[in-house]
Amino acid sequence: MESTRGRILQLMVMGILLGATVSGYRAIQTPDYDDTSTPEILNPSWMATIPDVYSLSDVTMPGTHNTMALYGGSLAECNSWSLALQLRAGIRFLDIRVRHAKGNLTIHHGISYQYAHFGDVLMDVVAFLREFPSETVLMRLKEELSNTQNIYGAVVRYINEYAHWDLLWHSHEMPSMGEARGKLIVLQDFTGPDLGIRYNSLDIADDWKVSSLQPGEVEKKWKSVSTHLEAAAVGNKNRMFLTYSSGASILAHPNSLARLINPRLHGYLTGYVGQRKRFGIVTMDFPGAKLVQTIIGFNY
Repeated sequence: MESTRGRILQLMVMGILLGATVSGYRAIQTPDYDDTSTPEILNPSWMATIPDVYSLSDVTMPGTHNTMALYGGSLAECNSWSLALQLRAGIRFLDIRVRHAKGNLTIHHGISYQYAHFGDVLMDVVAFLREFPSETVLMRLKEELSNTQNIYGAVVRYINEYAHWDLLWHSHEMPSMGEARGKLIVLQDFTGPDLGIRYNSLDIADDWKVSSLQPGEVEKKWKSVSTHLEAAAVGNKNRMFLTYSSGASILAHPNSLARLINPRLHGYLTGYVGQRKRFGIVTMDFPGAKLVQTIIGFNY
């Protein structure tokens, strides 16, 4: 598996370095949208200066939707940076989808296998938190494709094999920033005993079904995003808010929608630059590094 994955990564990087895919598509890197292999700005330790006493629910942080969806064509792909680079760019919320089969947890976006397994995710998170212990990583963990409803045992086995039990935040209570440092906080979107915080305890806006790229449909999606960001700014600070700017359909692929929504998101947030604002978790497809940095900036 590792050799195949490594070869695919090499081919992807070679294609981007050549400036085009087989179809002739040229990769794009703008302040708000990036489908190249490497972010232009890194923010690996941005949480270091957030006071320990702050509740994690009061922190504004960038995230990626379907974090590991790097393969499968334009309908399946939601990001182009590796997980390691996403973390170094400043991403702190991960949306991880695992397919459960005979105790194995492979990474999928729908039917599209992503040439990785849950252990790869854990190893990248462990390596990052060891290097940058001032940080924390939040991970929505959800079963994809199959629906066995019994992934808890497999998740625990992977954690013990590829990470360590003490890496996790073992409480359903919201931690302070000080308590969260160096921890992986599982936002548990599956049944079983508590591994962390239940995903459905968050205040979530995820209107992902966008039927087309027609202006009216894009405007409806943007209205969902902006309304929830405004709610997060004035909402209960003890509750974590999560806003997905992502969406898709057969007529609105993730990259095409992101090229329309990400600039609006960046423009909206830029209007508040210089203020300390609580927008919660802002989750995106193909975010540009400067958009990520703008989101981070609201904590200071």
